[in-house]
Amino acid sequence: MKDNASLAYDVPGKFEETRFEKNHNVIFKSAIEASQNVAQEIAQLIRYKQSSNELCVLGLATGSSPIKVYEELVRMHKEEGLSFSNVITFNLDEYYPMTKENRQSYHYFMHEHLFNHIDIKPENINIPDGTVTLDKLNQYCLDYDKKIMQLGGIDFQLLGIGRTGHVGFNEPGSHINSGTRIITLDHITRIDASSGFNGIANVPKRAITMGVSTILRSKRIVLLAWGQNKADIVKRTIQGDISADVPATFLQNHSNTTFVLDQFAASELTRFKTPWLVGECIWTQELKSKAIIWLCNETKQSILKLTDRDYNNNGMSDLLALEGSSYDLNINMFNVLQHTITGWPGGKPNTDDSNRPERSNPAQKRVILFSPHPDDDVISMGGTFSKLIKQGHDVHVVYQTSGNIAVTDDEALKFAEVGLDFIGDHSNGIDFLSVIEDLKNKTENETDSLEVRKLKGLIRRRESYAATRYIGLKDENTHFLDLPFYETGQIKKNPLGPEDIAIVAEIISKIKPHQVFAAGDLADPHGTHEVCLNAIFAAMKKLKSESYMNDCWLWLYRGAWHEWDIHEIDMAVPLSPDEVLIKRHAILYHQSQKDRVMFQGNDSREFWVRAEDRNKNTAKTYDDLGLAQYEAIEAFKRFDY
Repeated sequence: MKDNASLAYDVPGKFEETRFEKNHNVIFKSAIEASQNVAQEIAQLIRYKQSSNELCVLGLATGSSPIKVYEELVRMHKEEGLSFSNVITFNLDEYYPMTKENRQSYHYFMHEHLFNHIDIKPENINIPDGTVTLDKLNQYCLDYDKKIMQLGGIDFQLLGIGRTGHVGFNEPGSHINSGTRIITLDHITRIDASSGFNGIANVPKRAITMGVSTILRSKRIVLLAWGQNKADIVKRTIQGDISADVPATFLQNHSNTTFVLDQFAASELTRFKTPWLVGECIWTQELKSKAIIWLCNETKQSILKLTDRDYNNNGMSDLLALEGSSYDLNINMFNVLQHTITGWPGGKPNTDDSNRPERSNPAQKRVILFSPHPDDDVISMGGTFSKLIKQGHDVHVVYQTSGNIAVTDDEALKFAEVGLDFIGDHSNGIDFLSVIEDLKNKTENETDSLEVRKLKGLIRRRESYAATRYIGLKDENTHFLDLPFYETGQIKKNPLGPEDIAIVAEIISKIKPHQVFAAGDLADPHGTHEVCLNAIFAAMKKLKSESYMNDCWLWLYRGAWHEWDIHEIDMAVPLSPDEVLIKRHAILYHQSQKDRVMFQGNDSREFWVRAEDRNKNTAKTYDDLGLAQYEAIEAFKRFDY
């Protein structure tokens, strides 16, 4: 085995050290590919230890980041005969207090994702015990560390990273010499965990965590980070100074640590964000756009005011030399951005469309607006949605999932009681008395009954009809797919399956669209957007040979968490003040998602506020760059499938 990096990462081009980076890191196109590489390294270590008749001591993490690693290890056990008979595991942490049977416990998580599916000996599994009494907890933690040391230390430690920069539950302020102990969780950490607990009030305030010093004594450490949400903290950890304010920076002191990232988590690193500050660049049109917009922000000037000196003083002298003058660069960039702006998202009939983002013909287009949940349509593109209808296009909105998991029990109970008062025991196949009893007697670990899930799905459905009617869409153009992967009754969903893809393909083949709008935001807290987008990609690939698909363009919008960067935008649709109000009112029809948003991620604002702020910020950015001033702008990126 290598001293500083596993053979699994010895791939040219995936790691390019720069003067900004203080941790070895490798970047993959996807979390799946990255996870498979990490699982291969773990398997390689286990087999090496087996060949030497030695125990293999693994430190394991929980959360969403390592799930694909565990899936690959399970696959290798079942299909390749990888045995875990010589493996001893130590988990990083556990909520306190927490019973092993609780679905939110890390004991439950580890058995569900790994231990129940491999041949590890039960006595070789070590997970902090969230039921130890406080008077015995200090000794318990000392014994946890002692057991690790008696086994010769951890051979391989798997880590994730929280938005506070915590590893394990070592929150800001943790000392480099800290051992396993009880700790108070940071408020941000509790917010991030709140969706799994149905609200922050139910998230434990404390946890038992392996300490920083315990982690740093590991012989090999691999930290995983996926997605845009982790990009800022990844940059602070890899490029920042060592500080207890970001405990993950202590890993800079470890000689055998690798950060394994997907391209989204790595996106804020200097070599990706501003590569012209690192070295020579191949100046593609996209990189030119990115650099010039960055330069405007740095100099606080509009595009047409940038000078030769601005380019030379900010690491872009080679671009200036290549193009000849700042004037040429500026005017070309101005035109590129200007041509993204259109008030006709379906194309403007009977006009020259050579410099417009959409085709002018056919004048009336068949349009599918895919919405992962029953509100992403109006949150993300409510203004464009309204314009498409008003401009005479045949618009269909397709809700891919029921969204039932996002309805609180209190909200469902309210509707059940109204239904019982108004109609009686049964309506639309729902036994209201049974639903009320189920909700009132539901325990913290209990999955919703089919009746409760049906009611919650109907709540979301009727809210969607109300919103789309307000915008002007006919009821017959509103479709609900209720994709099977989502219908587990739990936060954890099933993998995307052939049935899901077939359902999506069927609606596309029925409508034969000229335009498809889909959610390209992969930052939602539980991954539903990503699964829904993959279903669309797979369905469109399946239908690609159909003649009508030659005229079908795919436009991606962003959801409630992030907007496209300006250089990524292919179509910018301005909204008037009245259109902003229409969008706001449409969002507010989704009343079950107002005030108490269950899956809001790391943003405490309500969805309508996020949407307005985001759209107004996009408009302001265009204005600051020297383009026309608008009240708000919705943004889209064209995707070649």
